[in-house]
Amino acid sequence: MASNQYEEVTEAPDLQPKQLRTLAWRSLLLQASFNYERMQSAGWLYSILPGLRHIHKNKKDLSKSMKDHMEFFNTHPFLVTFIMGVILAMEQKKEDREAIRGIRVAMMGPLGGIGDAMFYLTLLPITAGIGASLAVEGNPLGPFVFLIAFNIIHFGVRFGLMKYGYKTGVNAIAKLKEGTKFVSRAASIVGLTVVGGLIATYVSFKVDYVWKSGEAKLNIQTGVLDQIMPAMLPLAYTLLMYWLLKKGRSPLMLIGLTVVVGLIGSFFNIL
Repeated sequence: MASNQYEEVTEAPDLQPKQLRTLAWRSLLLQASFNYERMQSAGWLYSILPGLRHIHKNKKDLSKSMKDHMEFFNTHPFLVTFIMGVILAMEQKKEDREAIRGIRVAMMGPLGGIGDAMFYLTLLPITAGIGASLAVEGNPLGPFVFLIAFNIIHFGVRFGLMKYGYKTGVNAIAKLKEGTKFVSRAASIVGLTVVGGLIATYVSFKVDYVWKSGEAKLNIQTGVLDQIMPAMLPLAYTLLMYWLLKKGRSPLMLIGLTVVVGLIGSFFNIL
C-alpha cells in the first residue's frame, strides 16, 4: 500500500457489534436516492458513513473515502451488507484505495444476480404461495404468514452478512496483505468484465436498416456489425457517453442527446 494515500496511516479500532447493527439498519435505505447516473451510490454512502467516520478521523482521508464511495454502485439490496462488511474491514486496515474500489465493483455484480435468484425467484414465490394459499382458504393470517416468513429470512441474512462480511474482510486482509497489488489488479479485471456484461445486456443500440440490391438483401446489424463484433454499437455509444462525461457534460444533457438520437433513428427507420 502506498502510504501517501492516507494522511493518517494508523489502523483504526475495530467496529463494535452495535455499530455493525446500526449500519445494517441504515442499509434499508440503500435505494432511497436511486438514480440512473450512479444507481445506489448515494444510499451506499449513507449506509456506510458512520463506519467511515469511525475509521477516518482525519477529515481529508474521510473526504477522499466518501468521494470514492459516491461512484457508480448497484447490487442486490438484501446482500449489500456483505459488501459493506468487507469494504469497511479494508478501510479500517487502510488498504490501497484502488484495491477497495476494485473489490467493491467486483462483488456488486455477482451478488446482484445471486440475490435476485435467492430472494425474488425462490424465497418470494414460496412464502407468497404459502400465504396466498392460506388466504384463499379464508385464513386471515395468510398475509401475515407471508410477511413474517419472508422478513425473518430477509433480516436474518441482512444482519448475518454484515457481521460475516466484516470478519471475513479482516481475516482475508491479514492473509492477503502482501498480495494487495495482485488482488487489486484481479478485482479491476473482474470489475471491467462486469461492466462489459452490463453494457451488452442493458444498452440497446441496433441498426434496423436492410440494404437491398435486386433480390439480394443484407441486414446491416446481423450481417455486418454483429459479424465484426457483437454489441459493438452499445460499447461504442457507452464509450462516447463516458468520454463526454469526462469532458464535463452533464448527465441530463447526455440523456437528452440519447433521446434525440433515438428519435432521429426511429424517424429515418434506421434504429
